[in-house]
Amino acid sequence: MSKPTPISGFPEWTPAQRMIEQYVLDRIRSTFELYGFAPLETRAVEPLDQLLRKGETSKEVYVIRRLHGEPEGPAGDDALGLHFDLTVPFARYVLENAGKLNFPFRRYQIQKVWRGERPQEGRYREFLQADIDIVDRDTLAVHHEAEMPLVVGDALRSLPIPPIRIQVNNRKICEGFYRGIGLTDPEAALRAVDKLDKIGPAGVTELLATTAGASEAQAKAVLSLAEISAPDASFADAVRALGVSDPLLDEGVEELVRVVETAAAHAPGLCVADLRIARGLDYYTGTVYETQLIGYERFGSICSGGRYDNLASAGNARFPGVGISIGVTRLLGLLFGAGALSVSRAVPTCVLVAVTNEELRATSDSVAGALRSRGIPAEVSPSAAKFGKQIRYAERRGIPYVWFPGADGDPDEVKDIRSGEQVAAAPGEWTPPREDLKPLVS
Repeated sequence: MSKPTPISGFPEWTPAQRMIEQYVLDRIRSTFELYGFAPLETRAVEPLDQLLRKGETSKEVYVIRRLHGEPEGPAGDDALGLHFDLTVPFARYVLENAGKLNFPFRRYQIQKVWRGERPQEGRYREFLQADIDIVDRDTLAVHHEAEMPLVVGDALRSLPIPPIRIQVNNRKICEGFYRGIGLTDPEAALRAVDKLDKIGPAGVTELLATTAGASEAQAKAVLSLAEISAPDASFADAVRALGVSDPLLDEGVEELVRVVETAAAHAPGLCVADLRIARGLDYYTGTVYETQLIGYERFGSICSGGRYDNLASAGNARFPGVGISIGVTRLLGLLFGAGALSVSRAVPTCVLVAVTNEELRATSDSVAGALRSRGIPAEVSPSAAKFGKQIRYAERRGIPYVWFPGADGDPDEVKDIRSGEQVAAAPGEWTPPREDLKPLVS
């Protein structure tokens, strides 16, 4: 077999990195549950017509097909694609299971997603997302939109990572403003503004003219709105100063004021109103979120989402929702690349139980079993080599303690191979310092 060629965009972490990822997921999951979100997992595939019905995603979807499908048979698997986010499959799940759910329904979902993007630092084709959503039947209270940043702020603040800043906007502000200045295609204008960081004001002006039919004066007004940013409710005064009037605009301003003020009361500095934030997916209808990792702003958002009113709807059934998603793989990839995250050891093992000779391996197995029963990660040496070699094996793997079973009535002893301290110990009583029990992430 020839040497395998890596496939870009499909990360495979080292064991140490995977341990960090597990730690991060545990902390995120714990925070989600503290806020009352219940776990859910949906299938990896969805019908293509569902995946493609909202937003500019057709170029990113991976299609599923059988290698030896029947050319004359029904479309079947050919009409399926891997989900590119967790919001679309969640909306489908709500519609299918509405009769079994209690509303408002709060769920979290931590799963892999797939996008056919060009791989680069922090961007992958297979990656892990951690989502929360709240949906209700017919109407969804606005206060749920103010809750999303609080959950994410608490989840990420519990991790040994740089601080974050959540940028918030409301699509109603943008759409109402665009209507107020006479633009007839607000969605095209939103998609153009969403590219502001990539193509700059001149590029957006050109795009507004070609896709939204904007005049030079209208494009200037759109960019003036996008320039507004404030860490508090003062953004509302800046919007009003532009002199545009529209009921939807007023509604959006009121809703965004609530989000910003709620976040400021919970965690000052967590949120900033930034009216250039648009989000490219068409299904967003209210508050939208993007999150900057301080010091890594050039890589874009590591956590995003928003309010959606029509994604989970069929006939008379309508389930508006709001959600936000942490790009776990994106976040970790950036921090791994910068060497900003580490773990105290690359294995979970706290104690290596030495083997005196192969005839006494059962004794060592018994010691390891007693330690494990008390929650102390332990493994037995793979060979009965000289104790010096067994200690070096533990050193290479980063295991801090080596346990020596007693012989001829002597007590067992455990050695901290970092300090060299060796003491008598009983497997039913000895406990390592708390900081050594499990690997520490920093």
